[in-house]
Amino acid sequence: MALFVERLNDVLWSSPIIYLSLGIGVLFSIMTRFLQLRLIKDMVSQLFSGKSSDAGISSFQAMSVALSGRVGTGNIAGTATAIAFGGPGAIFWMWAIAFLGASTAYVESTLAQIYKVKQDGQYRGGPAYYIEKGMGKKWYAVIFAVASAIAMSLLMPGVQANSIAMGLDNAFGLSTLITGIIIVLLLGFIIFGGIKRIAKAAQLIVPFMAVGYVLVSLIVIAFNITELPAILALIFRSAFGFDAAFGGIIGMAISWGVKRGIYSNEAGQGSGAHAAGAAEVSHPAKQGLVQAFSVYIDTLVVCSATAFMVIITGMYNTVRPDNTFIVKRLGDVEPGPIYTQAAVETVLPGFGAGFVAIALFFFAFTTIMAYYYIAETNIAYLTRGRDGRLAMFVVKIVLLAASFYGSVKTAKVAWDLGDIGLGIMVWLNLIAILILYKPAILALKDYEQQRKEGKDPVFDPEKNGIKNADFWESEDFDKRDVS
Repeated sequence: MALFVERLNDVLWSSPIIYLSLGIGVLFSIMTRFLQLRLIKDMVSQLFSGKSSDAGISSFQAMSVALSGRVGTGNIAGTATAIAFGGPGAIFWMWAIAFLGASTAYVESTLAQIYKVKQDGQYRGGPAYYIEKGMGKKWYAVIFAVASAIAMSLLMPGVQANSIAMGLDNAFGLSTLITGIIIVLLLGFIIFGGIKRIAKAAQLIVPFMAVGYVLVSLIVIAFNITELPAILALIFRSAFGFDAAFGGIIGMAISWGVKRGIYSNEAGQGSGAHAAGAAEVSHPAKQGLVQAFSVYIDTLVVCSATAFMVIITGMYNTVRPDNTFIVKRLGDVEPGPIYTQAAVETVLPGFGAGFVAIALFFFAFTTIMAYYYIAETNIAYLTRGRDGRLAMFVVKIVLLAASFYGSVKTAKVAWDLGDIGLGIMVWLNLIAILILYKPAILALKDYEQQRKEGKDPVFDPEKNGIKNADFWESEDFDKRDVS
């Protein structure tokens, strides 16, 4: 079984998906005229422009839910894994996929808004909805919804739970069994409360922990500030194969950087689009810009914090594909939160391991919350017009069981299963948005034109020649207070 999982993972994450992710990011960057640079001011201003309603959540809450999915194990354990198998150069490629991925996140999140629906009193949106309504391919939408529900409820929660358990065990000697029970109890309380409770928890936890984590990283960097220029040079040399030690693994640097970058910021995966579709906004581009900014927060800020701490303190191992070591400074330990814990301990002894374990707990825990919401949204899509309460209950139980199991199984199996879930979603979603991106570009042009005219943009799909955007033509939109 483990061998099958590993082989499937290798197929899903072979060279084509790496080049497709980078290529689509370049295409969307050109088509949007590099909105990730031009419209940073708008990204920030739109964070606080929307407000929640009975049917939807605010722009900030939607970003917090999306960041719950983005800021998690990938930022701490995933970044360490990228360094372990791709060397310091992998960090440059994580930055590259974040920069390009911001345009991808804009496209998929704007599409989620354009084609969202009001279902059972709540806004629902995401790839399944825009594939059916935008492409007219319901069979493809069903495949994505089934794959996403399985990935988010069964395959991916184990990665987050496993990293929590590893971190707490390393810091406090807490049994993984006890950790699993704690995760299940807390998670059950939140996910049985629905999107409103998930959004409120994310809104409180994610910004607080992200700021605290970055502050600690700045302390570690400050104590090693004289090494910073050399570390930056090492990252860039390694990324392009110019470093004597790491030059032989440039392919691994690109592969692991892109893979872990996507795992962390989720641009192109379609997961962030689900939260984007739940937002209460007057124009789809507004939420698309907010979600593009969340990619920056995730990778350029939080992942970079981890990378600089680990590399500047030298607390990492890097292995070649044949499992021989290029760098071995931590002994025989599994790549993961232990790297970051060791890095913080060099500056703050007695504090680092515990702090990273707690940070990882909150980051990964909120990510599992976001996974549930994504799984729920896809189940809602699959059960439209029918009583979906039993299916929703089953998804909750499966996710709780997967989280518990992930707490006590080995890290490699957890990561391989998570990568399979991610790989399936990325393949399906990237193909969809490559076909469907034009309405998102039209929405951006409309948004910018209205902004130039001094208006608060309000979306009219008919004026923009966009079909099947039923919500925006309905009474539900007309009756809202969108001021």
